[in-house]
Amino acid sequence: MTITKTYTKAQIDKLYQALTTKGEIRKTPPYAVFQIKMSDCMITAYESGKVVFQGDGAAFYAGEDDKEVTSKPSNTQRFPQSGSDEVGTGDYFGPVVVCASHVTERDIPRLHKLGVQDSKKMKDDEIVKVAKQLITFIPHSHLILTNERYNHVHKTFNMNAIKAKMHNKAFLNLANKGIDLSQVYVDQFTPPKSYFRYLQGEPAIIKDIHFETKAEDKYLSVACASIIARYYFLDTMDKMSAHYNFEFPKGAGKKVDEAICEFVKQHGQESLNQVAKVHFSNTTKALSI
Repeated sequence: MTITKTYTKAQIDKLYQALTTKGEIRKTPPYAVFQIKMSDCMITAYESGKVVFQGDGAAFYAGEDDKEVTSKPSNTQRFPQSGSDEVGTGDYFGPVVVCASHVTERDIPRLHKLGVQDSKKMKDDEIVKVAKQLITFIPHSHLILTNERYNHVHKTFNMNAIKAKMHNKAFLNLANKGIDLSQVYVDQFTPPKSYFRYLQGEPAIIKDIHFETKAEDKYLSVACASIIARYYFLDTMDKMSAHYNFEFPKGAGKKVDEAICEFVKQHGQESLNQVAKVHFSNTTKALSI
């Protein structure tokens, strides 16, 4: 599927900021502002203002699927609630981490005092400080998909399928702890129909879910999940850095390409499988220099 829309410069800038945390930045084609590869859609923005969405997820990213993509947000949050979020999917180095957390009404004052919000609006040192407190009283389940395991699984499943399976497993872990899952929120990364299609064949599936984009800005359980997931991502990155005596940059930009060359020089190309998502175009781009 291909969808073309016309955006203002401000809208293109906003789209870029939203996508860079989720997708893989590609080499910019002629007359384009950027090109980003999501797991199920290639998005190219041109200097003319045209933005082209290509792939199975085109309708989702172009906003043509709004009625299916998400139900309208509630002005009032309901408690108890459980929510999930993931980090690391747009980073070349480091794992994919998914967390599901559970929040009750009595947790609200403490969460507000801690300044809980979308982790992308917080500095890493603040995330670490807040997360260390959250994990002591907020029931949660976090899953860390190492790079080695990710590279193996990605041969069979795309990024969205991997995320769907991890989100589902995190909620199942909460359910196995006796957590009430009557109100479940997922920070939406794919249309609901696609999410459940990815889960076909799973032995157990959490089905009563409210999908919503930017849910980490709207629901405390998702905000907590985003902070805790980011904390474990940072912790894993620190351990990787200590093990290899190497500073791994975040994201997937030019600094990453430079780091790939230096890492391979120090540890050999075969070691990339242990620290990176090797299917990203950064691998070919950096090693062909």
